[in-house]
Amino acid sequence: MKRTIRVLISGGGTGGHIFPAISIANAIKVKCPDAEILFVGADNRMEMEKVPAAGYPIKGLPVSGFNRSNSLANFKVLWRLWRSLRMARRIVRDFRPDVAVGVGGYASGPTLWAAAHRGVPTLIQEQNSYAGVTNKLLASKAHTICVAYDGMERFFPAEKLVLTGNPVRQDLCDEALTRTEAAAFFGFDPNKKIILLIGGSLGALTLNTAVAESISEIVKSGVQLIWQCGKRFDERAKMVLEAAGNPTCIKQMPFIARMDLAYKAADLVISRAGASSISELCLLGKPVILVPSPNVAEDHQTKNAEALSSKGASILVRDTEARQRLMPCALSVVHDEESLTSMSREIAALAQRDSAARIADIIFDIVNKK
Repeated sequence: MKRTIRVLISGGGTGGHIFPAISIANAIKVKCPDAEILFVGADNRMEMEKVPAAGYPIKGLPVSGFNRSNSLANFKVLWRLWRSLRMARRIVRDFRPDVAVGVGGYASGPTLWAAAHRGVPTLIQEQNSYAGVTNKLLASKAHTICVAYDGMERFFPAEKLVLTGNPVRQDLCDEALTRTEAAAFFGFDPNKKIILLIGGSLGALTLNTAVAESISEIVKSGVQLIWQCGKRFDERAKMVLEAAGNPTCIKQMPFIARMDLAYKAADLVISRAGASSISELCLLGKPVILVPSPNVAEDHQTKNAEALSSKGASILVRDTEARQRLMPCALSVVHDEESLTSMSREIAALAQRDSAARIADIIFDIVNKK
């Protein structure tokens, strides 16, 4: 890429949106170090911290999601949306992007709408197997829609679709790491089975409760557990473990900074079915039990999980069944080498590699054709 380009990247709210967005930005910088990149996120959401930490500037919008249980509260939501649209139009006018990229999250709607109405070509990166309402509304004006699953023409115009997969954090793919080193980092014996449970940065109540009610069974099994419980469950998790005598086979923490080591150590992963997590697991070929969150738009995590479990690439445990089924299933499967090998093979076959670089190439093509 010869000339400097300006790229506006919008979205966030969760790590599942933020990390892919940062990966795309990094890929753009590799190919064009002089590229000017500006993020637009939602005020008081985690992107306002994570994006600057990654070295990129970000503007915040007051946008928020609709309240499904209290319709009166949505008057404030509509007011924030109107303000966000005005602010997004100003950001687009001042930054003058060559292209705008939306990765999902509250801020992507106003930003891509403002960009499209100013004649800026837009690219949507849809991470899930079931498209969100915002992306479906934005699709008619989009130049290109990058997707992670087959069959997305049921939501979007087929001629705009490109199967790229979801960008993942590149630091997860360090082949030099060994399982022995990873297990030692968590104080574990590499000769014993290790389960990794991840519930997102805030934690997942159902997953945490399933663990908390199964401490004695975990200890008796001889299995080791890396338990990422999230900030909201941290104190309760510490109390539960203290009451159980602080067993050394369980390493509990609110957040895992070294996910590369956690994944490398794990024989089996327990996770929600967010698109970003699934993409990481596919790339790493990790056997996984998926417990879809019921608290997401259009139940898209269940659709994500079914896309894998139908191919034998994962085990699906419903949220309503997790307290009874999850840990007994995990403690059984982690010792079943045939099942672990089969799931690893099938999930790795679904991986889309170099997604961020491929999306960056598409962005450059869009700019060059302007």
